[in-house]
Amino acid sequence: MFTSVLMIEKALTSADVEFLTTLHGDEPVSFHVLLQPRGEQADRLLRAIDDVALGEIDEAVREGGTPEGQDAQSMGERALEVSLQALRTTGDTADGRLVEDHPLDALKAMVEEVGADEVIVLTDPHYVEEFFHRDWASRARHRVGVPVLKLFSHSKA
Repeated sequence: MFTSVLMIEKALTSADVEFLTTLHGDEPVSFHVLLQPRGEQADRLLRAIDDVALGEIDEAVREGGTPEGQDAQSMGERALEVSLQALRTTGDTADGRLVEDHPLDALKAMVEEVGADEVIVLTDPHYVEEFFHRDWASRARHRVGVPVLKLFSHSKA
């Protein structure tokens, strides 16, 4: 069985699940999911710049309405459960938890805890962070000791 730690920021779409569960062909995969609720992971200005770069002006305007704190955690819990159920319906195993503090510390701890073969970071594009190599995947490559695959979400959840 192949062991993957999956780092996400929102619920997986059906296209994401199909892509993730076919990466290793017919080999069974055990997914260990970490979900960082969107609320406090990045500065609102950076998210707004990313939205503008993607041509999503309406989203940039709504950044002020993004849930923070407890509201973001509640949405995160629902997104995590939906994602885990979607992965399990494919026949793979999946468990997970919300990231409460530092995402990269949680990622490194989970890689060690489960003996992961790889890390998959699946997010929307974050152009500013990626340009400066401050995105999760770029930073994780220097910390986790296993291959890190960076993927972009196929569509909005």
